Amino acid sequence: MDHQFLSVEEFNELIQQWGGQTVKITKHEMDDIDQTIMKLQHISYDRNTRRIDDYVPMHSLQLNGEGQIETLAEMSSQPLPSPVYEIPLQDNTLYEFDGHKFFITTDRGVYKIELTNS
Repeated sequence: MDHQFLSVEEFNELIQQWGGQTVKITKHEMDDIDQTIMKLQHISYDRNTRRIDDYVPMHSLQLNGEGQIETLAEMSSQPLPSPVYEIPLQDNTLYEFDGHKFFITTDRGVYKIELTNS
């Protein structure tokens, strides 16, 4: 499959198929890169109705499951503080898929989601 941009509906349809598998989420935000390895149980979305400012996203993608955060700059690993990994979504968020990895691009950063071999 070639690299393609997706609508949020197409993205949701494809990512839902990854439930029950282990994924690696790489977040690149400014000069910070973090990786999370997660046993993805299910995918959900949250609508934030109590926004105070634009820093709080209107919607967020919630990847639910147990996992470990690896901070590459510090070379350390720790459990996720909660069994949910949230990605803020905006109206201008871009969703891409290359047949193996998803890329979500927001004003804050780029998130890459891929299956692991574990």
